[in-house]
This record gives sequence, C-alpha cells and structure tokens, in this order.
Amino acid sequence: MVRVAQQMVGVPYVWGGATPKGFDCSGLVFYAYGETGLSIPRTSREQFRAARPISLDLARPGDLVFFRIGRDVSHVGIYLGDNQFIHSPETGQSVKVTDLDHRFYRKHFAGAGRIH
Repeated sequence: MVRVAQQMVGVPYVWGGATPKGFDCSGLVFYAYGETGLSIPRTSREQFRAARPISLDLARPGDLVFFRIGRDVSHVGIYLGDNQFIHSPETGQSVKVTDLDHRFYRKHFAGAGRIH
C-alpha cells in the first residue's frame, strides 16, 4: 500500500475523491489499501475507529497516522517510516510526503493505528 500511495504523489486533492483522478485524505488511504486487497472503512473517523492504536515508535510503513482538527479525527495519512507520512492535505494541494514534526501536524497529532 505504501508503494501504491507513493505512486499517487502529485495527484490533486478532491473532496470525496478516492481515485487517481483526485483524493481526499481518507480516499487515498482507502484506495491504497484496496489496491492491495484490504478492505477498510472509507472516512478518516471510521478508519480511526477500525485501527488498533499503537505507539508511534512502533509504527511501521503502511500504518496510519491520525490528526484531530477540532473535536474529532478529521485527517489521516499513511506512515512511511523515518517520521514521514504520505497524505492528501487539502483543497489546492496534492498528495505529498510530510514530516510528522511539521508544526501543524505535530500540534494536531491524534495517534497512530494499524489495520491488518
């Protein structure tokens, strides 16, 4: 799933998107997992509930990282290792790799989880 997600770098953010024509954050995760034969929920909130919580130091490539903006989890990315994750951030941006130490993401980090 990591390789599938990495192949999507540069694809534009599209709200509700879950295809290589455009992705929202959970759509990218849904697509990457689906391409490897794993069925997971569609939204970031559902993905957060379905994931088994793990410590970030135990996270492996392919695990999920979640972010809370407001009360609920509303953003998700795929952990790549070395404190990096891949995600589809927001309107006007595209799928990209970001460091978890980025000020915004560090502030809103809600946890890591594993679905397998």
